[in-house]
This record gives sequence, C-alpha cells and structure tokens, in this order.
Amino acid sequence: MAWAQTQTPSAATTQLGTVTVSSRADPAPGVGGWGDIPLSKLPFQVSVFGAELLRERGAQRLSDITRLDPSVSDAYNTEGYWDYLTVRGFVIDNRFNYRRDGLPINAETSIALDNKERIEVLKGTSGLQAGTSAPGGLVNLVVKRPLDTPLRQAQLGWREQGSVSASVDISQRFGTNNAVGLRLNAAAEKLDPQVKQAQGRRDLLALAGDWRLGSGTLIEAEIETSHRSQPSVPGFSLLGNRLPAPSDPRINLNNQPWSLPVVLNGDTASLRITHPLSADWRASAHLASQRLKSDDRIAFPFGCYDAGADIYYADRYCPDGNYDLYDFRSENERRRTDALELALHGRLQTGGMGHTVTFGVLRSKIRNRFQPQAYNYVGQGNVLGTAFTPADPALTDQNTQRDERSNELFVRDAVALTPQLTAWLGLRHSQIERSSVRTNGSRATQYEQSFTTPSVALSYALDPRNTAYASWGRGVESEVAPNRARYTNRGEALPALKSRQVELGIKGSAAPAAGAELNWGLAVFDISRPAFSDIGMDCSSDTLGATCTRRADGEARHRGLELSGGWRNGPWTLQGGAQWIKARRDGSIDPGLNGKEPTNVPDRTLKLQGRFDIAALPGLALRADLVNEGRRMVLPDNSVALPSTTRVDAGLRFAQTTDAANLVWRVGVDNLFDRRAWREAPYQFGHAYLFPQAPRTWRLSIEASL
Repeated sequence: MAWAQTQTPSAATTQLGTVTVSSRADPAPGVGGWGDIPLSKLPFQVSVFGAELLRERGAQRLSDITRLDPSVSDAYNTEGYWDYLTVRGFVIDNRFNYRRDGLPINAETSIALDNKERIEVLKGTSGLQAGTSAPGGLVNLVVKRPLDTPLRQAQLGWREQGSVSASVDISQRFGTNNAVGLRLNAAAEKLDPQVKQAQGRRDLLALAGDWRLGSGTLIEAEIETSHRSQPSVPGFSLLGNRLPAPSDPRINLNNQPWSLPVVLNGDTASLRITHPLSADWRASAHLASQRLKSDDRIAFPFGCYDAGADIYYADRYCPDGNYDLYDFRSENERRRTDALELALHGRLQTGGMGHTVTFGVLRSKIRNRFQPQAYNYVGQGNVLGTAFTPADPALTDQNTQRDERSNELFVRDAVALTPQLTAWLGLRHSQIERSSVRTNGSRATQYEQSFTTPSVALSYALDPRNTAYASWGRGVESEVAPNRARYTNRGEALPALKSRQVELGIKGSAAPAAGAELNWGLAVFDISRPAFSDIGMDCSSDTLGATCTRRADGEARHRGLELSGGWRNGPWTLQGGAQWIKARRDGSIDPGLNGKEPTNVPDRTLKLQGRFDIAALPGLALRADLVNEGRRMVLPDNSVALPSTTRVDAGLRFAQTTDAANLVWRVGVDNLFDRRAWREAPYQFGHAYLFPQAPRTWRLSIEASL
C-alpha cells in the first residue's frame, strides 16, 4: 500500500517515460516494472516515500525511511558511512538490490536525496526485477525531472548540534511548445552532529533535462555529482557476557588523533529515450553509468584480548570496557556500474483477453578496483573514548578486485482474464560472468552461471476500490567458495541460492463519510532462502589446508503479517503500519542454530504518523510520530537480546503566503523524550555491535517557493 505517500503532494503531473507521478495517493511505482498500472491494482506491496514527506520528517539519508515503514529496519547504520537496510527480516545487498530509475546501481556510497522525487521499496523476492539480488526487497530511487510548470524553490536548514544546510530546486521549460525542460538541484551542508568528533561536509549538483519531440519521442538525460566527507562512528558491543546499559550516544569511539574521514564521491549519468510506435506500443532505451570513488578509514574496534584472564573475546569487548583497536584504511576504492536496457511496452487483445506486456533485455557491467589496505592492531581503546594509541597506516593487507558481466532477458504480461480477474506473469533469464583476484594476483576465481526466475500472481477486483491477490516468485543469489587453502572446493561456483516467496494480500480504500478517506492493506508472506556455511574440522585457518567445505546448510525462513493504513477526515491525517515476523533458521548441521532467530531483526514493529491542521490559524499543522520496535537478538545463539524500544518524534509546519514568495517553516524534534536505548544490534564481520539511539535532536528549516 502507498500509505507512506498520502502526504506527498506534487505541483503538477509529469510524464517520466513509463512512470506517472501526480498528486494522487495511488502512484505507479517504477520498481514494480508494470508501467503506469497504479499501485492499488498491483499484486505486491510497495511503499513510496515522496520528496515532500521526506522533507517533513527531516530525512537526510536513505536509512531515515526506517522510521516510516514497519517492514524496513536498520542493518548497520551509523553516522558518516553508507546505509544498510533490512526488509522483511533480510539484509538487502547494497551491490545488487538498488535501482535508480529502474537500472542497477551500487549503494556502497552516500546517496543524496536532494534530487530524488521519491524512494520506492518493493517488498519480497525481486527475481522478476533483478537478475541477482538478496530476498526481502528492492529499493528504487526516482530522480527529479523537469516539471510542466516553473519551479523556484530554496531551503535553509539547521540541525542540532550545528549542522547547517542550503539547497535549491529550479525547473523551467523553454522553446516552442515548451519542448525542452531543465531541472537543477544543488545542495551544500556543513555536518556537525551531536556525536563528537564527527564533523564533515557534503554537497550535491544535479541537472536533469528532457526534450519532447513532435513525433511523441521523449529524450531524457540527467547527471549528478556528489561528495561527502565525514568521520564514521563505530559501534559499542557486549562487555564480556553482559549487555551494558545504553551508552552516551554522543561518544565517538573513532576519536584518535590520527582518525581520518570517510570520503565518498559519486558521479552518475543516464540517458533515456522513449518512442511511440503506435497508439498501444512504445519502445524505450535506457543507458546509465555510475562511478564511485571512496576512501574508507576508521579507528576500528574489534574483539578484545583480556590479558589478566588470558581470554580472547572474538565477537565482543572485554568485561572492563576495553577493546582491541585497529587502524583500517582502504583508500582510492573505485566502483563502476554500467547498464543498458532496451524494452518494448504495449497492449494487445488475444482470445478476448487484454494483455499489458513488456519485452526487454538488460546488459550490465560491474568493475571494482581497490588497492592494498591497512588493517593493523595499534593497541586497546575503551568504551569511554579516553584511550589513545599510535597510528599504523602500513598497507599490510590485500584487497579483492571484482568484475561482473550480466545479460538478462525478461518478459512481463498482465492478462485480464475477466473484468475482475487478472493474471500477472513474469519471467527473467539471466547469464552472469564473475571473476575476482587479490590485489597481489593471488586467489583468482572465475565462473559463469545462468538461471531463470519466474513470477506468477492472480488479483481479483472485489469492487472498483478493493483488490485481493495471491503471488509466488523466485529470487537468486550467486556465490563462490573463497579461493583459500582451507577449502576443499576453493574457487568453485556454488549452486545458485534460489529464494522463493508466497504472499497473500488484500488492499483497498473507502470513503466512510463525506470528506473522509480511508486506505488500507494486509499481506501475509512466507520467504525461504538457502543458507551456506563453512563445514569442517578447521575453518578458521589455512595452515593444514583442505579442512573445510563451503556448502549448503539449511535455510532461513521468514513468515510474517503486515498491516498498513491511512485515514483522513477534516483536519486529521493518520497513517501507519505494523509487522509481525517469525524468522527462523532450520536444517543447519549445527543444531545450536536451528530454530533460532536471526540477529538484529525486531520480532514486531509499529510505526504511526499523525497530523492535525489547526483551523484557527490556516497553514499551521502539528504532527507526531511513534516508532515501537520489538526485541532484537544480539547473538546467533539467541542468548542475548535487546529489549523493545519506543521513540516519539514531533514537529510543527507553518505555510505562509507573502507577496514575494510562498514560505514553509518547519520545526522538528526527534526523540522528543530523550530516551536512551540500544537502537540496533548488527552482527557484522562475525562481531556483535550495538548502536545507541540518537539523543533528542532539534531542527529548523525554511523553504521559499517563487
């Protein structure tokens, strides 16, 4: 359901190739791949977060949508680094689960939101939309394009402790019949969050243009360049076997005198041509290139050797709050993704049934290049951030170069079997070639794989405003056994990890009273994903050789229920959702894992947003948001868990019209009651980390539109 979209107005309707964006609360999500069919008719769940909604919530980064959608949660989100998302209990892959206007991109970078019209999150397996991807969901970023009417908009913002931002959004059409359009987005921000020693800066410059030819052909081009430089903030951890009380969220354990910022630069450009072949058919060609350059640097805490007790804690800190500290530096990382999609879209009638079909081919190429990196032990730190060590930037560790080529053929067909019943059929065939090699030329791997991912769904229109559906689909991930001496199958391609999802849902809308509007949705899902593990006598060392095998080891199964809804009546607007999930590991050779919950996945979530427009003062609105998340497991054996957390955010919005401009004033406060809690517990790199909830944070902004 598009419950997260109900507060996202748009000044005008804009044609974006196969996507229609308008002021209605029933968008046609590009991530679904079904053209201009509205979300209320599609047989899957998508959340859509528009630019206005993100501004109202003071969203700065992609991870901020975790406050709005019950099925989306944090996966390792910290100040100064790129974002990770968990959808339906699975951590989605930053390399393969992200799209930009429908084409694949790499999300191992900071993604600026200033020039994004909306963020779309498709929930469930995504084999129909992606050749390889982790189950759980697919994220699509829709770029702002030129509008039909002129736009002149500027915004200034301040956020506690002392972050200051400025941005502009300008759209204009030119020429005969306004055939040419341009849209400029620019932003700059001085970053000074409440976390100590985390100051930085970011900027963005983006230009999008289109040319509407008399033949009906639409040519669209856009380019974006972004920069972010900011020290990242590592997590806390268990202290021995103890879950500590939530730490001061202002402490930055990356506070060594030699700590350097993480620098993330990104350049992206795309060209899309859409040409009508007839009243019912059109062809499209879409080309995009993304180039990322990163300097990843941090004073990184990992494990702890307790000399007094002669115990090494491999996945947590020492009981006294000490930890082993490493000087990590991986500079001049370069990632490039190129993609070309050619597609034919149309409608036809056969045997009295209507078909909405798409045929296409997607070719993509990935090239990742790295240099040797530093990962050197430099001493011990502590959770108070008061210990300081010498630096050791020596490049003693090898990195891994990676290449991939893929070709994907796909077909989609929405068959109107009757006026009420529609069959949704999809098939994607993918061929991939992958290779990797260490920066010193060792551990080379190379393999080819091909697979087909089908998708089938049925939807039934109960009436013009309510639809029920059932769907089944597959997704695929590809993996290779590391080319290390410990593995008996080193360098070999493993069988493709074929995930599958079954989903039943119903969604609809109603007008229960004059002026009132209600929309709602319910979905029950069941996702299974194969698991691979290292099995053997000694899987932690290469000394003996051939002691370990990388192979299939049971499966992860996530079953859940999602509810979503939105309600408007007079001055009141309420929306939100809830998710209950039962996620378990089964069939593992390790009996200690069977029946256990995955780490860092809340067993239930409730996220509500409310707004009240004050009639006595037109233009003034109050809002409040509630986020409640259930327990999260910290360790794979489920011996430690985080308790449930609740947070309340609030805000005030005042729209003012003057002779010079239309103004929107916003005041917001996150974590209104300044509650301390552990926000998430990612088990990353074989280590349990804890991230505290941010302290109460005030923010102000003014937006002017001419």
